[in-house]
Amino acid sequence: MKTQPAGDQQVSLPSLGQSLDRAKFSSLHRRFWLLAALGIMLDGFDFFIIGVANPLIAQDFGTSAAQTGLVSAAAILGAVFGAGFLGPLADKVGRKRIFKFDLILFVVFSLLCVVAWDVWSLIAFRFMLGIAVGLDYPIAASYLAEVLPQKGRGRWLVGAFAMQAVGILAGALVGVVVLALIPEVASWRLMLGFGVIPAIVIIFLRRNVPESPRWLAQNGQESEAEDIAGRLVGHEVEVTDLDRKRESPVPEGIKAFIQPRLFHKDMIRRTVFTAVPWFLMDIATYGVGIFTPTLIAAMVISGADTTFITDDLVSTEATALLDIFLPIGFLCAIFLVDRAGRIPLQIVGFAGMTIALCLLAISEMLSGGADSHLLLVAIGFAMFNLLMNAGPNATTYALPAEVFPSEIRAAGHGFAAACAKLGAATGVFFFPILLDDIGAAALLFGVAGCCLVGLVVTVIFRIEPMGRSLDEVSGRDVASVSPRIAPP
Repeated sequence: MKTQPAGDQQVSLPSLGQSLDRAKFSSLHRRFWLLAALGIMLDGFDFFIIGVANPLIAQDFGTSAAQTGLVSAAAILGAVFGAGFLGPLADKVGRKRIFKFDLILFVVFSLLCVVAWDVWSLIAFRFMLGIAVGLDYPIAASYLAEVLPQKGRGRWLVGAFAMQAVGILAGALVGVVVLALIPEVASWRLMLGFGVIPAIVIIFLRRNVPESPRWLAQNGQESEAEDIAGRLVGHEVEVTDLDRKRESPVPEGIKAFIQPRLFHKDMIRRTVFTAVPWFLMDIATYGVGIFTPTLIAAMVISGADTTFITDDLVSTEATALLDIFLPIGFLCAIFLVDRAGRIPLQIVGFAGMTIALCLLAISEMLSGGADSHLLLVAIGFAMFNLLMNAGPNATTYALPAEVFPSEIRAAGHGFAAACAKLGAATGVFFFPILLDDIGAAALLFGVAGCCLVGLVVTVIFRIEPMGRSLDEVSGRDVASVSPRIAPP
């Protein structure tokens, strides 16, 4: 290990990984965090706004329940491809390049959605837009995990993902305002195109984003790694050639897209632990979340003598009110994640989601239906939103960024995110179909079962990162460089 003189003794210097883990949180850390978090905000906006636009799109294009499901699922299926197959490229070419490219894709295909001429062109453009959203998941998470200090790492990772709730609330606000000002069926085009504005702002802010120093150090770019790491830790550093050879080099060809090491015996537990609960959680999160306006309309206002646009506006306003509990849930997660730990939050969250969905199902089955038990409906939706974001919606995003080694971190997070988006696509595609076929109560009980299974998998495969360095929790010490404090 590199040493420096300290009087008559030679004192070993800590590794680069240790220096980054032990650094104090700085304004540069805050800038890195903001650049990553803003991309997640866009996902939240798109997540909500399609739920508001769906009834209008169905009315405009005369879509069937299956086509409505495809419109909702298209972007999510694109995210499966973006996160699972393209996300691992960040382990090969770096986080910085893709960090910029994905939002350009978002802008282009958001604009094309505005001019879609039929349901199938809209589905195609939504799929391409989803690729951009999916790409941002593993890139942002890997980037943050590699630069954040150990103390508060969970809080800041969860805080970044909490920006999804900001995007959801922005989507609710845009949906309500557009419907109120332009009560036309075609107003869905304006809703879907509105996301271009924040995307362009984020592209501008990311124009000079630096690369992850851990990735640079492991890929032979010493000078830039020294500069960025030095600014992060508060003193000059020097990259050494200790332990440069990685245990598992970045693969070439098709293996650059499908990382085989995720399924080796030393990683399979981590892969199952991060991918399966996120898959099950997103069935509930996206299925219930996107179709909350539809559910409210079906459960509460379906018998009212009102117009189609009025029904959509009323259900959107009710959903926006209930969505206040989303940021409250994230605030709870931010406060508790480095105190209680990731695993307890995920377990309690899954349990609360299960109970909340059962309450909603029971309200539909009681005498008079859900519209005669509005308090129970409100409690169910509020509890679901609160405990979802206080638990698994926050922790499933943070955990893959922490438990995989640096050389396959983007691949591991990308695979978990792709599984999550596959669950989301399953939820949003089948939700309207099953809502028509089996009714709200049976559907909600089924989704509650998914949450219960997520709880069980979490308990069996759990890995707790709280209080552990990034190298330690990833299963082995992957730091291969050491810093040198320059003499005065």
